[in-house]
Amino acid sequence: MTLAPSVRNTLFLCLALLGAGPAWAQRQMEYLDRGLVAVPKGADSVYVGWRMLGTDPDPIAFNVYRVVGKKKPVKLNKAPLLHSTNFVDAHAPGPQPTSYFVRSVLHGKEQAASEPVQLWAKNYLSIKLETPKGYTPNDASVGDLDGDGTYEIILHQTGRSLDTPAKGFTDEPIFQAYTLTGTLLWSINLGKNIREGAHYTQFIVMDLDGDGRAEFACKTADGTTDGTGKTIGDPSKDWRDANGKILQGPEYFTVFDGLTGAALATADYIPGRGDLGGWGGVGGNGSNDANGNRVDRFVAGAVYLDGELPSVLMCRGYYGRSVIAAWDYRNGQLTSRWVFDSKDRNNPYSGMGNHGLSIADVDQDGKDEIIYGAMVVDDNGQGLFTTGLRHGDALHVTDLDPERPGLEVFGIHENETNTTGPGAALYDARTGQILWQGLEGHDVGRGVAADIDPANPGAEMWFSGSQGLLNLRGERIGKNPPSTNFVVWWDGDLTRELLNGNYIDKYNGGRLFTAEGCVSNNGSKSTPTLSADLLGDWREEVIFRTRDNQELRIFTTNLPTPHRLPTLMHDPQYRLAIAWQNVAYNQPPHPSFYLGHGPKQVKRIPIKVMKPRKGIQ
Repeated sequence: MTLAPSVRNTLFLCLALLGAGPAWAQRQMEYLDRGLVAVPKGADSVYVGWRMLGTDPDPIAFNVYRVVGKKKPVKLNKAPLLHSTNFVDAHAPGPQPTSYFVRSVLHGKEQAASEPVQLWAKNYLSIKLETPKGYTPNDASVGDLDGDGTYEIILHQTGRSLDTPAKGFTDEPIFQAYTLTGTLLWSINLGKNIREGAHYTQFIVMDLDGDGRAEFACKTADGTTDGTGKTIGDPSKDWRDANGKILQGPEYFTVFDGLTGAALATADYIPGRGDLGGWGGVGGNGSNDANGNRVDRFVAGAVYLDGELPSVLMCRGYYGRSVIAAWDYRNGQLTSRWVFDSKDRNNPYSGMGNHGLSIADVDQDGKDEIIYGAMVVDDNGQGLFTTGLRHGDALHVTDLDPERPGLEVFGIHENETNTTGPGAALYDARTGQILWQGLEGHDVGRGVAADIDPANPGAEMWFSGSQGLLNLRGERIGKNPPSTNFVVWWDGDLTRELLNGNYIDKYNGGRLFTAEGCVSNNGSKSTPTLSADLLGDWREEVIFRTRDNQELRIFTTNLPTPHRLPTLMHDPQYRLAIAWQNVAYNQPPHPSFYLGHGPKQVKRIPIKVMKPRKGIQ
């Protein structure tokens, strides 16, 4: 049988996206435009970068156009660009008003032009803030709040904040939504009955109901004021005790409209506090408390439990009792899908949590699992397995070893009073098989796994006390990297760079970039406001706040690369990692496939995207 060319090409694309795996349901993801950037690169050259989408066929190519003032557009490339999604305009006309756009090319024919982008004045995009007096811009997330294919930023503004063991009163947590042009869309004040701190104020930004616009979701309480000025619960209530702790009173979970900040649906938070002394166990230092430390440890995430639309996870506890509550927001209704509860110290899942979580499809069935530190919960809310390695501070989940099938999990673990075990370990994400473990009995505070050394196949591990860079067998292969924090794809190769504070280093290669005038967040954690593939090609941008707290700056690379990949934001695991990056001890995102030195092994997950909607005017 002979197929017509159009049918044959459609079939080829479907087979390329599905690979050899099962015919999964398609995950619905956000529509994205080309995300074009035009960044100065020296005196008379401009770096231009744009997205290849997750729905683009492999044969797609691009033409790049420059527009100076009101002159006719000029095509800059001789032949369509097939192998990369960036271009250096080596003959830019100088200070004249200049913009760029691209046209995709399919089967020799140019398609519609992308939205033009103006040449950036500097090497960053500036977003002016309306920071409340006494507050500091902290963690952020992104979502397409109006459905036009361009991200908006949801920013957590923090005043005085405290850790959960500390006594004292905090300021009220505030969230703001901004366009990339600096328009403030709304402010939400969580009120005095939500304590400010890294473990209290987790938030998720995702399109939960599939209407093409992202929602904003977080824990709320009496006195929370939404973006339209309406109050949730009883604003007259003050549930703070003499120590500033909030250990009684109702707790809520609310989904807000991403564009207006209006509260759309509110339910009682699951789980409630219950017995304040019922949250300790074998994790952490093996101790317990009833003063609001362990009971008020929260994390959150977004996850595709049905393989089509995201659900929200609101979680409580990890030192001992761990509870993960999955919520669906559909057709204006907020409903509980399932609740996983480790209950007590006699449960093998008790004490296995983490200062964060990760989401990945570990069993390759098209639905996601929750990697909650040393345990994994299946998409149906049932425990899949626990390694027994207990609570830890950092977690990295991706295909770290391209020679092994499936994903791996690298984590670090605390070993304090009354506990013992490895301080760092690597395990199989599907089975829980321990692949390597080390530093027995040590309390390890920081750790990373990523491919930063092209001389070693696969990813490397390093952590507090590792005394060098290790391969996946735990063998020392090099000196310690200068930082143990975030990693980022920034230069032209496929290995990751080291992101720490306001700078980026190359392992064994020195300083690549410093965000002058900017500072990092979260004290000694030294994390960015956000790091994600927000614009341009598949490499990552970094957002920092300025020292005066009045501006966010989005930095993008201006280094060309010969490598072409679909935007990482159309890989579901990576996109969900951006949603949970703000949670507790911020961690860098990872995709669902091995991305590092060597042959590219990009795994195209079948997705569908909404049609674009009219943006903010």
